[in-house]
Amino acid sequence: METKKVIWMLKKDLIVLWRHKPRLMSLILFPIIMITLFGYGMGGTLDNIPIVVVDQSHGAVTDQTLNAIKNMSLYDVKGIISDPERGREMVQSGQVKAAIILPPNYDNLTSSQPQTVVMYVDSSDQMASQALIPTTQALFSKISGQLGLEKMQANSSGSTASSQSSQSASNQTGIQVNTSQVSSSPSGGIVASIQNLANTINFQVDKIYGDIKYIDFLVPAVIAMTVMMSCMMGMGESIAGERERGELARLFMTPTNVSTVVGGKIISKLIIETGRAMILILAAVILFGIVIKGSMGLTLLLLVLTALCFVGFGIMISARVSTQEDYVQMVMPFTMPMMFVSGVFYPLATMPWIFQKIAYLVPLTYANDALRAVMLKGATLGDVWIDIAVLIGFTLLFFAMGVRSFNRDV
Repeated sequence: METKKVIWMLKKDLIVLWRHKPRLMSLILFPIIMITLFGYGMGGTLDNIPIVVVDQSHGAVTDQTLNAIKNMSLYDVKGIISDPERGREMVQSGQVKAAIILPPNYDNLTSSQPQTVVMYVDSSDQMASQALIPTTQALFSKISGQLGLEKMQANSSGSTASSQSSQSASNQTGIQVNTSQVSSSPSGGIVASIQNLANTINFQVDKIYGDIKYIDFLVPAVIAMTVMMSCMMGMGESIAGERERGELARLFMTPTNVSTVVGGKIISKLIIETGRAMILILAAVILFGIVIKGSMGLTLLLLVLTALCFVGFGIMISARVSTQEDYVQMVMPFTMPMMFVSGVFYPLATMPWIFQKIAYLVPLTYANDALRAVMLKGATLGDVWIDIAVLIGFTLLFFAMGVRSFNRDV
């Protein structure tokens, strides 16, 4: 091996890299972005999950319960209301992830019947529900134990007072107390107290969308992510690759305008990626038993719109690059972080607040949200119209920027 030539080749590659500023910036920024996302965004703990509390009772027990809920970092209490149906509607509309319903008799410590606390939970967010259910159950189990002890103490005080009163009456009237009744009374009182301790609060969970597994939660977002990656990588081959090989230049030697070329690329890529997405859905249904609760037509519409959006993104990036390698280096700092901040694998609530804000600046977040709503919740067009409107806005923006900056001479 000739050392001088090796050094010359190294110098040549470094000079080429220096001349391609987008590629150089991507090389520097991409590792920093990825390590930041892994360090702060992945595997975080769930905090500040939005919930609502329905308070149908007033008293010391209710106040203590509300204070306990508010002091837990897992919950972000969005409101305290009095209508259980309104609480359920807030969960169904996505305003909150759960509604905790306190019953009207919650402060009645003298009742022999247990108070039933119900939690409506949005089971379509599988990770949030996994955190909410056991934590809330443990909270009310602790409260139930405390209330049970208070009942036992109250019963004990009442029994002592009753015993003293009976003894006084017996001494005055000469009536004798049956010894067998005395021996059996304590054991019966203890059993009743233990039952009251165990049954003070009956906690029930109502999963609004049924039992949803992690694979059910994952599939809609993975489909959207796959469409994004294949569309954007495909546009690199379709435009930047053809430009690098000279195929695009030969095409423009014919009487063909930019709009025709871009339109042809869009239609072909749209058909291919929609077909790929349908294969993914079919495989998920066959292999994992995924059930699409919403309209299949609406699901297809969302897939087509998602593909169209990211084809536009690919055209925007490839409009001015001269090589496929430049395209890939420019796309990677967008695609990889988008996968993590848009909630594909983990809910947005696990991420720092800055990443949660960034998530709403990328189109994949809205594609994930809409597909999960339709596939897991059975949402209709009216339920996801905001996501659709945002995706259309991104699509128009990307195409406008791409077509306007498309350079046929690069």
